[in-house]
Order: sequence, then C-alpha cells, then structure tokens
Amino acid sequence: MAKINFGGTVEEVVTREEFPMEKALELLKNETIAIIGYGVQGPAQALNLRDNGFNVIVGQRKGSKTWDKAVSHGWIPSETLFDINEAANRGTIIQFLLSDAGQIAAWPTLKPFLTTGKTLYFSHGFGITFKEQTGIVPPADVDVILAAPKGSGTSVRRLFLQGKGINASYAVFQDATGKATDKAIALGIGVGAGYLFETDFKKEVYSDLTGERGTLMGAIAGIFEAQYEVLRSKGHTPSEAFNETVEELTQSLMPLVAENGMDWMYANCSTTAQRGALDWKKKFKAATLPVFKELYESVASGAEAKRTIDTCSKPDYREKLAEELKEVRESELWQAGAAVRALRPEKNKVEASMIN
Repeated sequence: MAKINFGGTVEEVVTREEFPMEKALELLKNETIAIIGYGVQGPAQALNLRDNGFNVIVGQRKGSKTWDKAVSHGWIPSETLFDINEAANRGTIIQFLLSDAGQIAAWPTLKPFLTTGKTLYFSHGFGITFKEQTGIVPPADVDVILAAPKGSGTSVRRLFLQGKGINASYAVFQDATGKATDKAIALGIGVGAGYLFETDFKKEVYSDLTGERGTLMGAIAGIFEAQYEVLRSKGHTPSEAFNETVEELTQSLMPLVAENGMDWMYANCSTTAQRGALDWKKKFKAATLPVFKELYESVASGAEAKRTIDTCSKPDYREKLAEELKEVRESELWQAGAAVRALRPEKNKVEASMIN
C-alpha cells in the first residue's frame, strides 16, 4: 500500500500501480461475478467489470424494466442474464446492489444461495450495519466485503468511459477464506476505482448517510433555495438569481476546486470575492456545524436508517417520491435551471446528454 500524507495525517491507500488490473483479473479468474440489482450502481459496475474482462452475469426479475434495460446493454438472456435465483446460484461472488429497501425484501430469497466459500459483496454498509432493522445476517462461512465508489452509478460509468476513475472505499466484514481483502480490492479496481481507501462497514454507512443528507445533496439543495429566494425577494431576475446561485458554482468554480483545491480557486478569483468568501466562510461554518453534529448523531443512532426503511418500504413510496421530486422540478428555481441549461453552448448540451 502507498502511504499518503493527507494534511498531516498519513493514510495507506491502494492505487492502480500497486494493484494493476492484470493482478485483479488473475485473482478472480475462476470467479463468476453475479450482479444482483440493475438500478443505480448495478449497470455501471456490471458494465465496467465486463469491459475490463471479468466473468460477469446479471440477475434481475424477468419482465421488469430493469431486465429490458440489461438486455439493451448487451446482456443475453440464459447466457449472461438470468432471474435472481439462477444468477445467485451460478455466482461465486454475489454483488448485492439492490436499494437498501430492495435488499431487505430480497434477502430471504438470496441467503440460501450463499453456500460455503462464496463471497457476498456490498457497495454500501447499510444492510450489515443496521442488521437489527434489516435482518441481513450472512452465514459465517462466506466472505463479506465492500467496495463503495464515491459517486453515483452514472459517474462511475462516465468516468470509466473517459479513461479516468472514481475513488472508492473498501472493507471486510467477514473473512472466511483468508482472501477477502484481496477480493475487495480487486473488485474495487475492476469497477473502475482510481484509488481505494480502507474503512469498515459502519464508518462507510455513517459517512455516506451524513454526506448524502449534508453537502452532497441535502445541504447544497437547501442552500441553493435559500440564496435564490433572497435574491428574488430583492428584485433580481430568475436568470440572475439562478446564475449567481447555481450555474456559476457548478460550471465555473467547482471544476476549479476539483482540479486544484479550494485555495487555488480562491487565488484565481477577484480580490473582492476572496475577501468576502474568507470572511463569510466562518459564519457559515458556525451556523451549520451544529446541524452537521445533529445529523451525524441521527445517523449513528439508527434514526436515519429507521426513517429510510419505514418510508422506502411502503408500496406507494415511488408515487410519493415522484410527487416530491415534481415539487422540486416545478419550483421557479429549477424551472429557471432548465431554461439556463437550454441556453448553454451546444458542446455542453452534448456532454450532458452523454452523461444522462
């Protein structure tokens, strides 16, 4: 493993140089990787593994939209595409990539196929960490591992096709064969990780749920709405309010942060922007730090897991979700966003269509 200095803290990570694709392929040459679930992470990981030369099959419910989606991606019924039971039976590594609620529902069906020596793979620590609520308790004679790309399935596939990679964590919950760690790393490399850092199932799910509810999705959406509303209430047009709230951040500033860091982005902005950002950063941190502490405690207590299971397991969940998303989509903020995106240069529109 490579030792990297992260701002004074030395951490061991695994890079492609230390664990090249050839090593991963050799390690897993006798394995059949069964992808169970073809919704969010499933397609990206399955396609990346297939393109990298691994032996991959997909398990999905026949007649479903996701079955048809898999067929459209080149998976062949009765050859590389099977119903869930058949795929789980054939697979020696079972990648359990259904949603958290879907995993709970499918677990009684899947568990009998976890025979001695097989490997159960997750990309999220939810089911194992909150086993009291999910009922997901693997047999003692199988490896239980995790490789979690730090991005959506769309990003995992897009960056792979661009010849890049997305960072991922890996973890071992149960090592029955003595090879669990190597399998986790090999699969992480196989699905396209740029580098892998070690964690455990609990830390993965705690950080993941905090991030999704925080800066990755929940917090950023709330901040967008707050600033947009203030600007509109003070007489700014929708175009001006949206561009100053969202467009400049996503199209101009965040790419600079991704390339060289926040300090570099600050250094390449006007002195007026620098001074204001550095001063107000402290105020925003002071205002949000208590919220993040409350959020983390809600995750650690299991309250967020309970909320997720209770709501996402209801038969009308997708209909209610669609209503909530419609409310977001039809708000003036995101209607302005749709109009602004339509006015972007043609090259940007083409790139966006490739991602979607």
